[in-house]
Amino acid sequence: MEYTGHIKIVAKMPVDPENVEKFIALASELIEASRKEAGNICYSLSADKKDPNTLVFTECWKDKEAIRFHNQTEHFTRILPQLKALCCADPSSELYLELK
Repeated sequence: MEYTGHIKIVAKMPVDPENVEKFIALASELIEASRKEAGNICYSLSADKKDPNTLVFTECWKDKEAIRFHNQTEHFTRILPQLKALCCADPSSELYLELK
């Protein structure tokens, strides 16, 4: 198999139902700022079809360095703890390598 070098991240966030709107508002700020990063290819938020209170970030990054940079940005380090505080269980994430 050959890979493009791009890395995809799928992060699932189980949100308390009463916090969904606040979560989406905060996530929108994170998404907007993250999309402006040089190493970002895409960054979006979706709701799980089976459980609309489980919100899912889908991200694609140019490489590991782009992810390292992203994880240290002001918007990420400020907003992620706020998003986690709105969750009713621990978030989970998985990384994937994009195939050519």
